[in-house]
Amino acid sequence: MSGFARIRARAADRKGGDKVLASLLGPKFDNAKVAAVSDDRILSTMAERVFAAGFVWRVIEQKWPGFEEAFLGFEPKRLLFQPDDFWHELTGDSRIVRNPQKIKSVKENAAFVERVSREHAGFGRFLASWPAGDQVGLMDYLGKHGSRLGGNTGQYFLRWVGWDTFILSADMAAALRDSGLDIAESPSSKRDLARVQEQMNAWKAETGLPYAHLSRILAMSIGENHSAESLRQYMGE
Repeated sequence: MSGFARIRARAADRKGGDKVLASLLGPKFDNAKVAAVSDDRILSTMAERVFAAGFVWRVIEQKWPGFEEAFLGFEPKRLLFQPDDFWHELTGDSRIVRNPQKIKSVKENAAFVERVSREHAGFGRFLASWPAGDQVGLMDYLGKHGSRLGGNTGQYFLRWVGWDTFILSADMAAALRDSGLDIAESPSSKRDLARVQEQMNAWKAETGLPYAHLSRILAMSIGENHSAESLRQYMGE
């Protein structure tokens, strides 16, 4: 494997210099702060990422106040007390995107959040206590125990809730392969994900950068060279 400095230099060259690149890396996340995130905000973030999957993100963002109303502020306990009629009526509620499977996932994830919160005195505390160098393990846990939280959706949930997360996008995977890591084009096997985690941990130790920054630098070092302005608009920054 090549050193990460070469990858960063290539990304900086593509974006117009290291200063521009640095401006595109986003905030530095502190996993410890996730402990203070309330269960309703955890469930809200889960639901937003589930509904955004395969959909235009901006549309979901614009409609989100209606989602908050329709889903009773995403209070897990309150939602779990609702009768079947409540969930059936949501499939015809114009305030939200009326996808029955995704609506069902909110109910299932309310139970998931409530259970984990009860065991750990808060779902945020559970996330904050998970080892930072084992994102792959946390992704596996979310995928197995949550509803529709596998793959990229789980990664985006972690990023949006404030957990320092790499997003294993097509460009990030391509950059890893270009650097010599022996993984599939779309890595999803336990073997490939373990190799990705190992390499990301090594680069974090080498550079001191957060996983989120490493991820963005990798993605910006290869593939279609989007302008800095278009990336800022995409990231909402």
